[in-house]
Amino acid sequence: MIKNFKWLLLISLTFAACNNDDENAAPVEVPITSGTASFAKYVALGDSFAAGYSDGALFKKGQEGSYVNILSQQFTLAGGGAFTTPLMVDNTGGFSSGGFQIPKFPTRLYFNGVGPVNVPGVSGTAITARLTGSFNNMGVPGAKSYHLIAPGYGDLAGVFATPATASPYFSRFSAAPGTTIVKDATDQNPTFFSLWIGGNDVLGYATSGGDGTDPITPTATFDFAYNKIVTEMTAKGAKGVVANLPYVNSLPHFTTVPYNPLTSKVLGGGNVAVGEATINALNAQLYGPLKAALTAFSAGGRINLLSTTGSNPLLIKDESLPNLSAQLTAAFTPSLGAATASFYGNVFGQARQATKTDLVILLTQSAIGVAPTATDSGIGIAPPSPLNKFGITFPLQDKHVLIPTEIADIKVATDAYNVTIKAIADAKGLAFVDTKAIMTQLSSGGIRFGNYHITAAYVTGGAFSLDGIHPSPRGYALIANLFSDAINAKFAATLRPVDLGLYGIQYPATIQ
Repeated sequence: MIKNFKWLLLISLTFAACNNDDENAAPVEVPITSGTASFAKYVALGDSFAAGYSDGALFKKGQEGSYVNILSQQFTLAGGGAFTTPLMVDNTGGFSSGGFQIPKFPTRLYFNGVGPVNVPGVSGTAITARLTGSFNNMGVPGAKSYHLIAPGYGDLAGVFATPATASPYFSRFSAAPGTTIVKDATDQNPTFFSLWIGGNDVLGYATSGGDGTDPITPTATFDFAYNKIVTEMTAKGAKGVVANLPYVNSLPHFTTVPYNPLTSKVLGGGNVAVGEATINALNAQLYGPLKAALTAFSAGGRINLLSTTGSNPLLIKDESLPNLSAQLTAAFTPSLGAATASFYGNVFGQARQATKTDLVILLTQSAIGVAPTATDSGIGIAPPSPLNKFGITFPLQDKHVLIPTEIADIKVATDAYNVTIKAIADAKGLAFVDTKAIMTQLSSGGIRFGNYHITAAYVTGGAFSLDGIHPSPRGYALIANLFSDAINAKFAATLRPVDLGLYGIQYPATIQ
């Protein structure tokens, strides 16, 4: 019995040793493969996100950190080929002409400790300069869906036309003046492509406050363009990945400036007592009479008296409201005289105070309290004092704010575009990235990874650059990981995510 017991003990110790060896063994590393896809020739199509636009400009370091460039580096580990980008000359950003920065294409922004400012200097990238050869990264800032199939979008002559018919970004590297982005892409015979397009089809409308200067692309136009792009890209058997579009209210450009920033301290320039006196004067001389007159026309809810203890809303123009200019003119004529009353009626006929359902554009922050000019007042003249403070005594105009009807129009278009994108992805067997969901997550609590937390908060959140629309370096890395996850899921690839902690949240004033 004792002998048998010794044998049992020896066997059990042997098994234990084997088990310990298994537990201590290093995990088997899964090889990085492309699965059923081939990354031998990767071409990326899209807009400013694919190009690597950041901090209000396109510059070399930003291009190198675009999500498609990061993705191409992952592809290299899985058999991918070379990936070329039409790099800008330096890290100043924007375009120059004759040694001067072009105002329409300013230098990039950086945070100077107080707020975002443009880096000094002049871009070394001349707007007329052209590059030779073909490029894998065909992201073009500002491009809308139909621009990818528009002949002449890369014609330098069209850049200087009025209105412009071409892109200075694409004209730098287009194969010929009359070519299209898709043609230059398909001529490279890609085995794999990425496509994230459609943001600008609503973004121009949104950033202009829905003032009509940059209308939303009709759904039928988007459908036609998107189908044509994907059909041509897949005609020779290329596989690919596409992404849908987020709502604009997930971007800090539209959520950073509060609708109600007017406190006693703000209105007093830092002095609460002065602010309280200012509020009392405004209530007596403007807000009170306006509310009384509007109440008589069953529209008293448009204006409320300002509070000396709370946060007060901005004064805005809402073009969706019935215009009460004539009624206000008649009400004010006995006390102000016909001419002044007509002026007040014209200014406040569609005025109201902003609510939490409005979205104040990021750039509007610099307009609040500033005197309107003849060109931006909406009435053709610079209003005199006391009606000379935007958002306080003079309504912010259409370009400054997105009102609920405009927000709804953007949402309807975005939803329709996303239906098209998902349907084509399914029909063509493409990987699909739900960027709408991830952007919503970033703007409603954020995402944790390791010891970090990334959100859509302006400046501090880590996901977005200083223009409030385009990603930061870390944001672009996050997007690259989303794309690789989708590719892995669809094509059984084994691409690895990049470590977001290795990517910064802002570019410094000087980039080494």
